[in-house]
Amino acid sequence: MKTSDFQYDLPPELIAKYPEPERDQSRLLHLQRDNNSLTHHHFFDLPTLLKPGDRLVFNDTKVIPARLFCKKETGAIIELLFTEKVTDTQWKALARPLKRLRERLILTVDGNGSIHVKVDAILNEGIVLVSLLENNTYATISALLEAFGQMPLPPYIGRPASAHDRQVYQTVYAKHDGAIAAPTAGLHFTPELLEKLKNRGVEFSYITLHVGIGTFRPIITENPADHVMHAEQYHVSREAAEQINATCAQGGRIIAVGTTVVRVLEHCAMQAGLIKENSGSTDIFILPGFKLSIVNAMITNFHLPASTLLMLVSAFAGRETILAAYQAAIGERYRFYSYGDAMLIE
Repeated sequence: MKTSDFQYDLPPELIAKYPEPERDQSRLLHLQRDNNSLTHHHFFDLPTLLKPGDRLVFNDTKVIPARLFCKKETGAIIELLFTEKVTDTQWKALARPLKRLRERLILTVDGNGSIHVKVDAILNEGIVLVSLLENNTYATISALLEAFGQMPLPPYIGRPASAHDRQVYQTVYAKHDGAIAAPTAGLHFTPELLEKLKNRGVEFSYITLHVGIGTFRPIITENPADHVMHAEQYHVSREAAEQINATCAQGGRIIAVGTTVVRVLEHCAMQAGLIKENSGSTDIFILPGFKLSIVNAMITNFHLPASTLLMLVSAFAGRETILAAYQAAIGERYRFYSYGDAMLIE
């Protein structure tokens, strides 16, 4: 198995750069693994495709406005993507361009010349340690980002983040701050659709995984098994663990809303067999050959070629089956990536 085995050609016009006016208007490709059948729907059809007793598991992480633009004394613009909190006043961040930075360099926040941050250390893989100077108006980096940060849209969106993205690049059930990318399978849900699913007898559970650079960092090794995932923080409550285990014991289906949910549940199952209340970090990398033990079905968007996410869904449904489904979606002009359409794989 090679990384190049997970390539496909996508017409650029199918990369969705804006969300649908209504989230549940997105198209939904239904793939059934037992016979590789494909049928075409809209996301609002989901209640008719699920069964009473199914349990949807959602990732309730909340995307923070993690992208901050700063200036050097020379006027050069430095982009910081804050990825991990160390303390209230110090975070790790991806910096671009890195070559313009040095330790103890003071940067001015673009848009407010009286607010400064300092580069404390240059780490590895483009990551720097950044702290907030004590004489600033804002007491924490989180507060600074809330005031001046931008939503960290993926680069293939090809446009600056807008104020509107603060609302739409977020699930309607987002609760816990910490992600630098949205769990995009959840973007299609509306409060009205959630109510219809409840009325159908579908049950809900919520876990948290703060999506970080590990989820979307590209694979640069020819052998994907050599790729190193960055760890991401997760939390599974006692209530969610008990609900998921009860559904499994009763023969119900666990349907993961997004690849992040798959990773948390399968990580926990590997650690303890069942799902238990837990908080920690996971760097699990699910490749073809990995046998999922908890997840019976998943809802997911269409992923980038040769990405860890494409490999995960290929582990679930088979590489050839997934690539064939992607070609069918391209033929039907589905929209791809974060603001794109969705798949239900069961």
